[in-house]
Amino acid sequence: MKLLLKGIFAVVVAVLFSACVSNENFQVSNDNKIGPSYGEVIVKDGKQQAWDDEDKKFITLEEFFRTYAKRSGGLTWGQSENYPPYKDVNEFDLFMVEIGDEICLMEFYHDRWRRANDVRRWDIAFNEFSACSKVFN
Repeated sequence: MKLLLKGIFAVVVAVLFSACVSNENFQVSNDNKIGPSYGEVIVKDGKQQAWDDEDKKFITLEEFFRTYAKRSGGLTWGQSENYPPYKDVNEFDLFMVEIGDEICLMEFYHDRWRRANDVRRWDIAFNEFSACSKVFN
């Protein structure tokens, strides 16, 4: 019985210690954050802009989409109001959908088209940008 209690105590101490270490590391990484995050959106002069890590500057959300696509090999299926044939699409293909005069960058992920932001997890503001709020209507 004594041995069982010592074993349980050791497990509890180990779990508490690992939780403290994990929490400490998380806090340190957040406290040391310098500058904006990739894809972070701000409003400057009444216009939304997103942070581009590579160029180290804020750019329009449309520029951000196009820059991301270019760095990822380009728009696999170009830009159109018509989605490409489902049977021809591959994982991570990119497509700029047009809805009226608005656009949204789409990425094929896990057997369906998703907003690139839903795959990449940039700023939530991208979900309301241009046609992105309408792609699933």
